[in-house]
Amino acid sequence: MDQPVEGFSKLSKEEKIDWIAHRYTANPDTTVTLLKQYWNADKQLQQLHDEFIENTLTNFYLPLGVAPNFLINGKLYAIPMAIEESSVVAAASKAAKFWFDRGGFQAKVLGTEKIGQVHFLFFGDPRQLSKFIEDIQPVLRADTRGLTSNMENRGGGISRIELRDKTSDIKGYYQLHCTFETLDAMGANFINSCLEQFAATLVREAGRNSDFADLDPPVEILMSILSNYVPNCLVRAEVSCPVTDLGAESGISGAEFARKMVQAVAVANSEPYRAVTHNKGIMNGVDAVVLATGNDFRAIEAGVHAYAARSGQYRSLSQAEVSDGIFRFWMDLPLALGTVGGLTGLHPLARLAHEILQKPSAPQLMQIVAVAGLAQNFAALRSLVTVGIQRGHMKMHLLNILNQLSATPLEKEILIDHFKTHTVTHNAVVKALEANRALG
Repeated sequence: MDQPVEGFSKLSKEEKIDWIAHRYTANPDTTVTLLKQYWNADKQLQQLHDEFIENTLTNFYLPLGVAPNFLINGKLYAIPMAIEESSVVAAASKAAKFWFDRGGFQAKVLGTEKIGQVHFLFFGDPRQLSKFIEDIQPVLRADTRGLTSNMENRGGGISRIELRDKTSDIKGYYQLHCTFETLDAMGANFINSCLEQFAATLVREAGRNSDFADLDPPVEILMSILSNYVPNCLVRAEVSCPVTDLGAESGISGAEFARKMVQAVAVANSEPYRAVTHNKGIMNGVDAVVLATGNDFRAIEAGVHAYAARSGQYRSLSQAEVSDGIFRFWMDLPLALGTVGGLTGLHPLARLAHEILQKPSAPQLMQIVAVAGLAQNFAALRSLVTVGIQRGHMKMHLLNILNQLSATPLEKEILIDHFKTHTVTHNAVVKALEANRALG
């Protein structure tokens, strides 16, 4: 059995690469060459990337594309998207073009409240605890003044601190449930610093309280951490137009298209198996913009999917209706995003993405991201209820297949033209390429 490596983090990058290549890959020389191919030639820029995480070996590239012609609240945007999946950028662009002539997208922020919690155990009288928390509210705020003053000067800070009794779930378990406004910052470090100070204050003040003299300890802190579930940090994106303005869609009338769209959303609302894939399509658009702008797409994913299950069943994030001849398609999303701090200002391409978006505030970025998700969902449903999802997807996937098969530029040109009128499957592409090579 292999022995664990000691002091790996202290090795140089070259030594780490050599170790991983010889220990875990079949052709170490090829591995070393591959990893170094993705280094940036600018040593200072490469060092910046090396220091984003620990034990860096190289850079892992994702395509950065742009979806143009997004009309959002009357303002035109080109939306940067970092994603590897074929057809996502094309689908978003197609949806943007479709709605450009129908009034564009409307978006509004419904709330910007973020949440953090101090989880603790207490085995005394709950009424005494409730009074104690109420009494120390000013102390909790005073002890965090050094952390919150700058945020408060800009209009943010701590909104509320409340005690939540969770003893019906776990014996002795309580929370300080705290809400924050962090303005253009995502605010994770700010929130966590405040929560850890709340915990320290709670322990100190509980130790001084005579009502808790018989308790040892008076309170036991379990953890202090923000929540990525932010149901009150919410943005709405929507499109609407008269059904008569939808036009014919792949052989069906505008009215029939609208009816099918409403039914497709109804299915996703009632069937979790469909809802997961339905919402995954939304997140294709959301994650691509979140990643391009240097935000935390894992946090967004976790919060969004929790929101989709808030009723007790996992459901569609988007909604659709036809009322008085108007087709309306909309979505509410919980999005805790930042435009300052973290990688948003450190990663050169994230900075560029913010510049392309005309340097939005955090609420503006929330609206842009939600619109990208709605556009992606509209494009996917539009295909599903008309021609099917595979026609467009496989057309976009064709180039990936040709690259896997090491097609030459001329072969790509010939095969792309061929599949303008033929169904794309992996097997069909292989046979067409083999036939072309046999001729030539």
